[in-house]
Formats: sequence, C-alpha cells, structure tokens
Amino acid sequence: MLFAKKNNGPAANQIDTLIGRGTRIEGNIVFSGGVRVDGEILGRVTAEPGASSTLVLSEHARIEGEVTVGHLIVNGTINGPVHATEFLEMQPKARISGDVTYAMIEIQQGAVVEGRLLLTGKEPGLLTGKEPSQEKSD
Repeated sequence: MLFAKKNNGPAANQIDTLIGRGTRIEGNIVFSGGVRVDGEILGRVTAEPGASSTLVLSEHARIEGEVTVGHLIVNGTINGPVHATEFLEMQPKARISGDVTYAMIEIQQGAVVEGRLLLTGKEPGLLTGKEPSQEKSD
C-alpha cells in the first residue's frame, strides 16, 4: 500500500504524491508532506516553509533544478543545488551535481556529489547572506 499512512510512524515516512516513471514535469513544484519521484522534473522543487516535508527520488528519477526540502532521500540524479534543512540520505546510485547544504547527512558507498558539501550554518556569509564577523585584536 504505497499511499497508506501509518499512525505509529514519523511524518517523514509518509508519501502523499507519486510522480511516476515516464512522467516529465516542466516547471517549479512547491509541496508539503511527502513526494516520491520516479520520473523527471525540469524545474525547482521546494517544500513549503515550516511544513514537514520528505522528497524521495528513486534510481530512475531525475531533477534538473534546485531542490529545497526538509528530508531528502536520493537514489537518482539531481543537477542543481540541494538544500536539505533536516536530513539528507544518499543511497548507492545517487548522483548530485551541485553544492549540497545539509543539517545531517548519510552517504552510502557508490553515491557521488560533484560540488561542495556545506554543513548548515558553518560557512558564515555563504548560507546566511551575512559577512563573517571581524574580530578586533587589541
């Protein structure tokens, strides 16, 4: 039962929407809840700010564009920057071409990132838009 919601599991395990294999979406997507992609998206994929969100990409999935989501599980391909505000899991066939910003990460053997791995909040100016503070020396 692909869309069944479990009352005893965390919200991160719930899938509300399926973008099937052979389906191509051209344009930006904004969502809340859980989305599984087996097809192709040409555009930005963004979770609603403050909403619980999970994006799952199968080994057949491909996204050409920026991805911003709470929980991200990747076994497919993303060409663009990735922002996982809570957790990123890269499975063995995952391929990301772009910088990856994350709070927590798990990378399985075989997964590939062609870009920088940036821990959220650890690069002043880069993630917050603020310049690094200058310390005065006395």
